[in-house]
Amino acid sequence: MSLPKRIAVDGLSKHFILHTQGGVRIPVLDTVSFALEDGECLVLDGPSGAGKSTLLRCLFGNYLAAAGSILVREAGTRHIDDRVHDLVQATPQTLIELRRTTLSYVSQFLRVIPRVSALDIVAEPLRQLGEEGGRASEAAADLLARLNLPERLWHLPPATFSGGEQQRVNIARGFIAPKPILLLDEPTASVDARNRTVIVELINEARLRGAAIVGIFHDAEVREAVATRRLPVLPMAA
Repeated sequence: MSLPKRIAVDGLSKHFILHTQGGVRIPVLDTVSFALEDGECLVLDGPSGAGKSTLLRCLFGNYLAAAGSILVREAGTRHIDDRVHDLVQATPQTLIELRRTTLSYVSQFLRVIPRVSALDIVAEPLRQLGEEGGRASEAAADLLARLNLPERLWHLPPATFSGGEQQRVNIARGFIAPKPILLLDEPTASVDARNRTVIVELINEARLRGAAIVGIFHDAEVREAVATRRLPVLPMAA
């Protein structure tokens, strides 16, 4: 028997209601469907405003879809009857647990608690999985060094870092735990060429270890370097 897909999206639709504009309905996604196996990287292709970031936020549970289903297979599952969850119907508790063990999301912006150091921000996902604090910090340091963040910044809160420095902290946090689903929203948008190369390496290493990846990439060279498949996402008429 074959394993269930890592992600299976069927008939996903999403719209927004502008209550301050008299309840105007803005359609964003209409009956999007795809399935993704472990070890694939699906690149979302489409112009700005087509709904690519909205789709990623639905896959992470930040946005509730209006219709359809998002089936996600848990981390560590090995058999056809292992637990699969529909994020559209999931309870908050289930969603929190899936984010701890299964879903990793790198957004375009780093949102952190003030006064928490960059090293602790990056190490936190490993600690949530039960990794001992010292080992989690070592892994975080290794990733920050690989992403060329100066060591003098590791023990500082990243609120005052440059945009590129904050994004490298964001990338390190998203990649530190080997979760089976990785969602990437323009991870190379504010980094230089040297670190762009490192991020491409991290993405391909994650895919080769079996991660199912869905990503948005503004850089055509990055798309070519990481994509195993593409999904067109086109703007909808209002």
